[in-house]
Amino acid sequence: MAGARRKSPGITPEILLRAYSIGLFPMAESADDPEIFWVEPDVRGVLPLDDHFHISKSLRKTIRQKPFDIRFNGDFDAVISACASETSDRPSTWINETIRTLYSALHRMGHAHSVEAWDGNELIGGLYGVSLGSAFFGESMFSRRTDASKICLVHLVERLKQKHFTLLDTQFTTEHLKTFGAIDVPKADYALMLAAAMESPHLKF
Repeated sequence: MAGARRKSPGITPEILLRAYSIGLFPMAESADDPEIFWVEPDVRGVLPLDDHFHISKSLRKTIRQKPFDIRFNGDFDAVISACASETSDRPSTWINETIRTLYSALHRMGHAHSVEAWDGNELIGGLYGVSLGSAFFGESMFSRRTDASKICLVHLVERLKQKHFTLLDTQFTTEHLKTFGAIDVPKADYALMLAAAMESPHLKF
């Protein structure tokens, strides 16, 4: 994992928001490890909120069929719990109990949000992240059905555009995110993008 890592002996929701505002975010070594450390990557993942955001033809077709009920902030705690769950594809997770508690507190403060895919009463995909200024910091996503998390990501981007957000931070780029147009941004360039987003009043998600 590129970039600085700094151990954090204690953290509050307010400290967490301050960290985001200067380019840091927390992680844990594992779900069972109570410790949290700060991460500041040398290269940051960013998903453009413009015409460079790419949706494949097959995914567009699936979205038009409206296979799932998409909700915002319907059950934030269920989403973060699902993201923290171990699966065959993800045998370990960095989301520990401390992180879950902190982000649930941010949700109650209006700074953490979820996008959810439902099939009836069953939550089958989703993502969550943090909003501050005109920036949204994506944290994690999960999918229990084909394309569920991808569809949630598309709805997230549409929502952010509608609300005039300027920055969608993905922390790191993955091959999955690159198919949507995610790019690597050097730390110095990201700092400028972040500073501009922090100058904005906090936008309502």
